[in-house]
Amino acid sequence: MTAMAHEPLTQEEVLLEGFLALDTPEGFRAELVEGEIVVTPPPDGDHEHYISRIVRQTIKWSRTEMDFSGNKGLKLKKAEGCPKDHVIPDGTLAPAALQLYRGADSWMPCQGVALVLEVTSTKPRADREVKRRCYARAAIPFYLLVDRDISEITLLSDPKQDDYRRRCTVPFGKPLTLPEPFAFDLDTSDFL
Repeated sequence: MTAMAHEPLTQEEVLLEGFLALDTPEGFRAELVEGEIVVTPPPDGDHEHYISRIVRQTIKWSRTEMDFSGNKGLKLKKAEGCPKDHVIPDGTLAPAALQLYRGADSWMPCQGVALVLEVTSTKPRADREVKRRCYARAAIPFYLLVDRDISEITLLSDPKQDDYRRRCTVPFGKPLTLPEPFAFDLDTSDFL
């Protein structure tokens, strides 16, 4: 009996296998974004402060009860010629009724996620451009970007293909209206 020859792995498959086998240092996180492996260090205190303020208000004021997950791995649609994106947003919000996070693997599909949250850190271009395309391709309804470098917060909505068609930006200190299913004004005065 002769052994059957295995099909050689594609470049995409090799990259995905290598990424999934990574052993990052404690506190660091690795993502596979548009065919590139990105490793980021643990966040600083200000980064976490913004997330805390947004989550606290969402839980208190959102019209729809929301579940929050920090640093939850999402498998997203792939960019052409790349393996499926594996992105870890700073936070995700999903309607609590979906129980989306219960029993989910480390890398879960993004169906049901209502909003992804990113706070700029060491590579702000990735948050402003690359991740924006990833989330839009995945049809995640809302992308909330806290841009610390320019002291603004932006809500992107209405995803189509590789981008969002609507954008609402306010400077830190001004309220930002979050539409349904949230339906409240996010207070950013504590961001200053």
